[in-house]
Amino acid sequence: MTETSSRHFEALDRAQRAALAHVTQGISPYALWSAYLDWATHYAMSPGTQLDVAERAAENAGKLWLYAAEKMSGQNPEPPFPSNGTSGFQDDPAWSALPLDLLRQWYLGLGHLALFAAEAPRGMETIDQKRVSFMTRNLMDAMAPWSNPFINPDIWQKALADGGASLFKGYQNFLDDRQREASGQPPAGADAFKVGENLAATPGQVVFRNSLMELICYRPETETVHAEPVLLVPAWIMKYYILDLSPQNSLVKFLVGRGHTVFMISWRNPTPEDRDLALDDYRTKGVMAALDQITRLLPGRSIHACGYCLGGTILSIAAATMARDGDKRLASLSLLAAQTDFSEAGELMLFVDDSQVAFLEDMMWDQGVLDTKQMAGAFRILRSNELIVSRILHDYVLGERETMTDLMAWNADQTRMPYVMHAQYLRGLFLENRLTAGRYAVDGRVIALRDIDAPVFLVGTEMDHIAPWQSVYKFRFFADTEVTFVLTSGGHNAGIVSEPGHKHRSFRIGTATHDAKYTDPVSWAAAATPQDGSWWLAWADWLASKGSGEMIPAPDQHIMPDFGPAPGRYVFT
Repeated sequence: MTETSSRHFEALDRAQRAALAHVTQGISPYALWSAYLDWATHYAMSPGTQLDVAERAAENAGKLWLYAAEKMSGQNPEPPFPSNGTSGFQDDPAWSALPLDLLRQWYLGLGHLALFAAEAPRGMETIDQKRVSFMTRNLMDAMAPWSNPFINPDIWQKALADGGASLFKGYQNFLDDRQREASGQPPAGADAFKVGENLAATPGQVVFRNSLMELICYRPETETVHAEPVLLVPAWIMKYYILDLSPQNSLVKFLVGRGHTVFMISWRNPTPEDRDLALDDYRTKGVMAALDQITRLLPGRSIHACGYCLGGTILSIAAATMARDGDKRLASLSLLAAQTDFSEAGELMLFVDDSQVAFLEDMMWDQGVLDTKQMAGAFRILRSNELIVSRILHDYVLGERETMTDLMAWNADQTRMPYVMHAQYLRGLFLENRLTAGRYAVDGRVIALRDIDAPVFLVGTEMDHIAPWQSVYKFRFFADTEVTFVLTSGGHNAGIVSEPGHKHRSFRIGTATHDAKYTDPVSWAAAATPQDGSWWLAWADWLASKGSGEMIPAPDQHIMPDFGPAPGRYVFT
């Protein structure tokens, strides 16, 4: 057999898997089948577990029967099964009255039993046990009686009250969404938000452009500014302007208003022709190119570098490389919901293994990129109850539309991921965790986070499904510098967009010096005192304290390179 023939056979295998990936939205069937096979094999070999499950089922049936008898006799007994808190529909008083109360209790008892059975067999691979548990929870969410439009009182009571108008409106919403999907239009209500008008509208100009990114410099709002400029490095998995949303909740505008000279990277949305863009290209053509341009424009000044999500990961790699090579330009490093250690990478990690990565690689090999719909599909599966079931009921059955917000409009403006970069990210960081394992090399030499000597400001969010705060916190374990950690309320996006005046926001903050003993995240959270308000203010004070303290005249925008006004070209690609 010739080498050429072998490559052709391999290409045939990859093409077949790529075709299957289009059907499964990029999820490897093996990742699901192998988990259930592992569970079924160990469950079959565990007669004690089977008897335990059967006994619990009998006990649950007895509890339910006794509860029903007491309820029907007019008593008010304590419910036998605690609520799982997965749906607001459970709050309707009808669910506490017969007959729906019995249906709810039956479902909750079944859910507790199913989760016990999913996790009970000994000897399973840990990852398979977590997968089966996760998929069981999702299955139970889909089976919930309040997801049934013929049972849920919110639905049929509204339909009776308006003569079925809500159902007709829901059907219209369904058709409208399918039409928008087919034509590539934004979701309903997003038309009210225009990039460059009421989104990404902070005044500024593009001062540098290459094939991968544009560098925006924002117009100063104060006569004097802090001597050290701020560079914001967003994730390229979405558009940059989550950090520059509407004027009232724009992090960029907040910083500019407090006397900071702010630069922003705006990534170009890759196309299939960019399939060979590598992860290190985002360091060299992105972070380092931006730092070099800022140094040319503002020579002799240190720079506060801040990275969000995947932008924070690549910024950490760049900072460690700079530290290794003796580059001292960073005055500080801020990482917002950004992971450097991926051993606890949250629910997304459940389905990242060799099979899944190979499956995605073959799909991206065929397409050149990971498409926006495929990424969105993966996140919907992770949060199926919130993003699929609840939306179907709310939009298509109740006939209501959630009021569109700037954050929701940004979330709908999705980007693609180039083949080589995403494969390297999944294998090198997610799967093999090379960065904190001492096996991540840049230019042929290994880098280490402990080499970073600039002070670090870390932000984790309490409800993060993408970068769990415990994972973000672990940077402290690998650092040998002063680290200030903030745990803020909210999720991966809403917790970061936490402007002053935002209601119901709180955070905890603490600083560890480079020679302090390590405190685990649970102990840290228990000891930290919650504070009401926005972490932005604490961060602004921290930035000011890590600079020279010198205030200088604001830079003259007219003498800077001008590649066009903000928000530039790439944000529209």
